[in-house]
Amino acid sequence: MIKRYLTSLLLVGLTLPMTAMSDTLRLPEDAAFEVRVIDDALLTQETPTLSDLLLQPVTSEHARYQLPSHCLITADARLEGERVRISAKTLTCIDTQGADSEIFSGELSAAGMESDGSYAVDACIDKVDDGCERAELRPSHVFQLRLGRELALEPKDNPAARINEQRRQAQGEGVANPIPGERPDPDAD
Repeated sequence: MIKRYLTSLLLVGLTLPMTAMSDTLRLPEDAAFEVRVIDDALLTQETPTLSDLLLQPVTSEHARYQLPSHCLITADARLEGERVRISAKTLTCIDTQGADSEIFSGELSAAGMESDGSYAVDACIDKVDDGCERAELRPSHVFQLRLGRELALEPKDNPAARINEQRRQAQGEGVANPIPGERPDPDAD
């Protein structure tokens, strides 16, 4: 009975997002999660690379690992043969739980691949004999990012969270009080 209970707790823990408030955002090496581009991106033989491509995690019930819902990833994209090679560089997430929030930001080492595990992203729309003439990444195309090394990001300073906490704890005195104090009107005689 206890063994079955512990096993079910472990399985529930594996399906939860890999974040915790006031804790480190962690994902193990080789973890993969689904993403999409935010805006359409076009690569051609004349412009085969893009810098600072913006990606957003996609929530999936089939994913083994998930990031908080409010994340942005920057990546570089390069047309290589018939596919687009995507290399993620940075990750910034805001993890919210009720009125509290944590900011996680740092370097990310991850490569883009199709959901079936095939290398790079299949986005070619005009093929030629020796590769791809034109590739387009669209927000509707969901693919995976696979980590190259473990991810461990500590929460960053969040001034807005401190201000909000002061406002919630205000007792009618001080600058954190959202209710203005009674003062004489300077225009009144």
